[in-house]
Amino acid sequence: MNPAEFIGPSSPLGFPAPFWFIEFFKILGFILHMVPMNLWFAGMIFIMLMQISGSENGKRWSARIANQMPVIIAFGVNFGIVPLLFTQVAYYRVFYPATILMAWPWFAVIGFVTFAYYGVYIYVIGLRNNTMSPVKRLAGWISAVFFIMTGFIFSNAFSLMTNIGAWESLWEKTNRGGALLGIALNIADPTLFPRWFVMFGLAVMTTAAYTIFDAAYFARKESESYKKWVPAFAFKLYTFGMVWFAAAGTWYVFGTWSDQMRTKMFTAPLLFHTLTTAACPGLVWLLILAQRKGVVKNFAAFTGIAQVGVLALNAASRQIVQNTELKKFIDISAEQVNMQWSPMITFLVLFVAGLGVVVWMVSKVIAAEKQAA
Repeated sequence: MNPAEFIGPSSPLGFPAPFWFIEFFKILGFILHMVPMNLWFAGMIFIMLMQISGSENGKRWSARIANQMPVIIAFGVNFGIVPLLFTQVAYYRVFYPATILMAWPWFAVIGFVTFAYYGVYIYVIGLRNNTMSPVKRLAGWISAVFFIMTGFIFSNAFSLMTNIGAWESLWEKTNRGGALLGIALNIADPTLFPRWFVMFGLAVMTTAAYTIFDAAYFARKESESYKKWVPAFAFKLYTFGMVWFAAAGTWYVFGTWSDQMRTKMFTAPLLFHTLTTAACPGLVWLLILAQRKGVVKNFAAFTGIAQVGVLALNAASRQIVQNTELKKFIDISAEQVNMQWSPMITFLVLFVAGLGVVVWMVSKVIAAEKQAA
């Protein structure tokens, strides 16, 4: 059977906005989502590890980041709506078939995130009230595991979107009398695990960069011992994440990409973008290294901005690869456009207003830290 026959039909309504507009906000929304998402994806497991094996300052770092985690998760979940929305708008013909094949794991994400969120609150209450118990500590570990499992399911879904050639075999293995059981996973796809590992490496690096930013802007009441400890810890954590990212990225690019994909990504005009994506974590690493004797506010701000740049380049690269993989079966950009101005204007107004509220909230936290200091 032709794999393209499994792709959903094109909607007669067309796109409600130009493809470039949908693509831009899909990538922008994913970047905004990745910053807080990375902190819970990798941050929670390091929070728990540092609580049982870290130094006094390591335990203090663990408690600091854990106390911020409920707000970080709230930001991440809400920002995640934007890229998911635009994925459904532009990539509905492959997104829905892929997630129908793995319907139960996909629905399980709701449960994983919900229980992980409650687990974080239970753990943080134990920290704040100094009433930590085995049950509350277990809740923290469960949250860390659930966040990692959520990342694995998302990697399954978005890799399966482009692995159209495997849909028929997955359907044959997971149907009864033609009815799908919704239990398929994209395990056989060679890109799945390296993609998942790349995301974890990015998450570790983001956690390290945020540690520097947090020490510069939100940790004014912390001891000098803690502030001197942070740069060395962040440097080690970022180095670990960068090595992990490089290893997983090498596996992904040279172990799973087709010759045609490598030719496209390593030939002008995309060559510079590909090399920059691979090398840009080195800039953040150097910025953290430059603060080895103590966190400097301006350098900390540049560190945060540069790490967002790392995430942005990776998001753009992943989008280019996704569109290229899909073009063998479907040209997403060829859909007709039927402009719907009122929803688009409403979205833009609410999006800008929402970002403004987030910036205002963060500025208030920084101002409160200054006043307390």
